[in-house]
Amino acid sequence: MSRTLFRHTRIWTGAPEEPWTDALLVEGERIVAVGAAALDGGTSTVVDLPGAVVLPGLHDAHLHTGWLAEESIAVDLRETGSLDEALALVERYAAQLPSGADVRGGRWNRNRWTGPGPDRWSLDRVTGGRLAVLPSVDGHSAWVNSAALVAAGISRATPDPVGGRIDRDRAGEPTGVLYDDAIELVPTPVPDARTVREALAAVQRSLLAAGLTAITDIDGEEVRQGYADLHAAGSLQLRVTKCVRDPDLELAIDEGRRAGDGDDRLRVGPVKFFADGALGSRTAHMTEPFLGHGSCGLAVTPYPVLLQRIRTSLEAGLDVCTHAIGDEANRLVLDAYAELRPRFRKAILRVEHAQHVLPADIERFARLGVVASMQPTHCTTDLEVVDSVIGPRPLRSYAWRSMLDAGVALAFGSDAPVEEPNPFHALHAAVTRQRADGVPPGGWQPDERISLAEAVRAHTVGSWRAAGRRDVGRLIPGQLADLICVDRNVFELERRDPAAIRDAGIEQTWVGGALVHERG
Repeated sequence: MSRTLFRHTRIWTGAPEEPWTDALLVEGERIVAVGAAALDGGTSTVVDLPGAVVLPGLHDAHLHTGWLAEESIAVDLRETGSLDEALALVERYAAQLPSGADVRGGRWNRNRWTGPGPDRWSLDRVTGGRLAVLPSVDGHSAWVNSAALVAAGISRATPDPVGGRIDRDRAGEPTGVLYDDAIELVPTPVPDARTVREALAAVQRSLLAAGLTAITDIDGEEVRQGYADLHAAGSLQLRVTKCVRDPDLELAIDEGRRAGDGDDRLRVGPVKFFADGALGSRTAHMTEPFLGHGSCGLAVTPYPVLLQRIRTSLEAGLDVCTHAIGDEANRLVLDAYAELRPRFRKAILRVEHAQHVLPADIERFARLGVVASMQPTHCTTDLEVVDSVIGPRPLRSYAWRSMLDAGVALAFGSDAPVEEPNPFHALHAAVTRQRADGVPPGGWQPDERISLAEAVRAHTVGSWRAAGRRDVGRLIPGQLADLICVDRNVFELERRDPAAIRDAGIEQTWVGGALVHERG
């Protein structure tokens, strides 16, 4: 069995009782000794890392790798600042597609655009009759062309579906913008299995290079199959916890999937439900109306249906995670969990995002043992939107400090590709509550900042416990040897230059005692 000794470096173990050591011995896939005991461990391959800092491998608790994978074969509208800019990119992309191919991509952000918003008639002019379905950056709205509406049978007579909305002009005609569950009405272009597999392999390389050794993926069955194919070929290096989407729940039950089934590389994760939409599209479900909007958002899944779907999942032996952004959505999800927790005391119950929460509900998170799966860069991206559409209310927003102080378990992720899947961007946001440009000075709602050690724990042990595992996430004997070698001491930067945490680079990434990435 192979033995590897890491020495001549600072090693942050993640163990509160002994957070630092200077040597670590790995045998096979697990850590067998640290400190002086590691140096007495006998013949080993030696890894000297002067100047580097070793951390536990980071786990992104919430991202969409299928969506990330699509970037390599799709049009990217993230940086567009207007409808005309977006149309120019779509036209250029569509022109190079083979005959009959659909237009994939999206990630447009209406909050960045000046001038008119998206509509199907302008999209028709640049897509040449091809099917075009372009989700927004948050995934809670989609810009589609007339071909997509026709394929879906959507007309002025089509009612809004439960949990969704079809945008219409003054004459009642669909404009080509769909919200939340209305998006499910249109056929979504899906690449073939080989394309998915190759694109996921490329995403895996980029995530390992960013310092991620594990992920909890939120996307669909085609992504699960892609990872299964990589695993069967011996090419899966990340550890993947694969969620089940609500529409696939019956399939998962019929196949006998249970929480934690699988192995150390690919495991069954929780079932993902939606309680509401997103802040930017004003579809987050709020107790009070958005400023200047008159709407309280959208309950994507009506509460009785949500409660029953969660119950069905738990009865089948599956854990649950539920998307909730607005305070009313969070309250309702906690109501459902409170009703079911007495029967399912060992089940992992998560709330994804938990962005805007009433103070009393923070206590309920703790009392019910509900994990708050949060994405720190959502805070720094959305802070101006929050101020403009929510305004002053008795809420806790992105309330990491309040959550931890109340005893709530935090798990950190990125929601990539909504945000960049760089965990050091998340760590910087958690510590500073500032954007990359230092805005706002002192941080946005700075009382909710947390320490770097707390943030790293949320991105390691916290994310792993949210995935149902306790034998990985710390660098102590008995744990899986997943670790990263960082090119700077981010804990020193926390004190003297926290902005520089964002720029940390990864020298090496190790998973299960094997080197899977090395900076070239």
